Amino acid sequence: MSKISIANLKKTIYYLKRNGLRDTYLAALERFREKGSGVCATYKELTEEEKQRQRLTAWQRRPLFSILVPTYKTPSVYLRAMIDSVLDQTYENLELILADASGDDSVKGVVDTYEDERIVYIALEQNGGISENTNAALERARGEYVGLLDHDDLLTSDALYEMARQIETAHQAGISAGLLYSDEDKCDETGTKFYEGHSKMDFNLDLLLSNNYICHFLVLHRELAQSVSLRKDFDGAQDFDLVLRCAARLMQERERIFHIPKTLYHWRCHQASTAANPKSKLYAYEAGGRAVTSFLDTMDWKATVVPLKHLGFYRVDYSETLFEDRKDLGAVGGPLWNHKNEMTGGIYDEAGKCPYQGLRKGFSGYMHRAALQQEAYAVDVRNVVLRPQLWEVFEQVTGIPYLQRRQHLAGVQVTEEVCRNQSLSLAKEIHEKGYRILWDPEFEDEGNGCYSKL
Repeated sequence: MSKISIANLKKTIYYLKRNGLRDTYLAALERFREKGSGVCATYKELTEEEKQRQRLTAWQRRPLFSILVPTYKTPSVYLRAMIDSVLDQTYENLELILADASGDDSVKGVVDTYEDERIVYIALEQNGGISENTNAALERARGEYVGLLDHDDLLTSDALYEMARQIETAHQAGISAGLLYSDEDKCDETGTKFYEGHSKMDFNLDLLLSNNYICHFLVLHRELAQSVSLRKDFDGAQDFDLVLRCAARLMQERERIFHIPKTLYHWRCHQASTAANPKSKLYAYEAGGRAVTSFLDTMDWKATVVPLKHLGFYRVDYSETLFEDRKDLGAVGGPLWNHKNEMTGGIYDEAGKCPYQGLRKGFSGYMHRAALQQEAYAVDVRNVVLRPQLWEVFEQVTGIPYLQRRQHLAGVQVTEEVCRNQSLSLAKEIHEKGYRILWDPEFEDEGNGCYSKL
């Protein structure tokens, strides 16, 4: 459950101003009812025995990691903690590149107290903003992989070990890892109390277009990162823009994107940070919307980006030419509700389970995912539209002509089990034909074969 704090009270007041009393009431009611299900456990530091075991690992490949950190008058207590978290890695083949735009010796004075050749200090002639400052570090990177770290945040001691292990596993399978990311949590100003663990999904493009859920800890193949680099026009959401453009490069090679389901990054919360005070960087959320728009333009998908109630979350409104624009999609589906306004289905995993089962209408669920468009394994045959090439498949699976589905389903008593089994069978056929499935929480099937939200 979220901490009761001045920061959370400020978030609530700002939410009220943006969204009104009804939506604020529902948001507050949902938070009150939360019991932490789905949230990863509080982070626990590795034992010294485990750290030593990791340090003694025999690697077949031992890539160099370049950790990129733009600094600007970073408070010494945060700076030291960040540097220490990098130098304490159990995987030691790394370099820490500090691109300092402070214009004084505040950062350099701290760095000079360390006698570790893995630290590379760059004094920037001017403060070009976070993107240009990070690019300065990226240009100096020698590592096969680069990792992005904020100047007041912390890496767990096994962060690079877990990244190196995944890279080696992929290499043994003949795959060159291009983009890797981990779970994360938040920590207080002291860096000793951890909360709000974020257990992330494996790579999900449509969820990414709704929110930068990848965030931290992000590691990229250096050549990929340097070929894309960060764009100053997206300062505040520069990492989001970077991930989206890297994802565009890897669209046809999704096996090169890896999620490590382990907390490897602590996002420090203090009064000036976005994590504690979203209003402090409204420009970041505006830049995030522009980053999504830029991605859509690059892909030539006809759509507009709309900000949602919660800052930093968006939806993509597509035109009725969705299937013409998005050659990757085979189906779009939406939620099903009962008479109590509770979700009964509409989106399913491979086992036929709805991740948002029982959620009240108006609630958004863990990390607001139930309110976000996302790729799904399956959607329900009772609330779906398909690209024309799959209409025949629908009839083969359900026994109902696709364009007559609304009339047939409205007049026939079909059990939940039958519908879910049909939905999973349809999804299997769709995936085998090379298509993906989009779940849209605002979608409702109008029975005309076209995509349209409510």
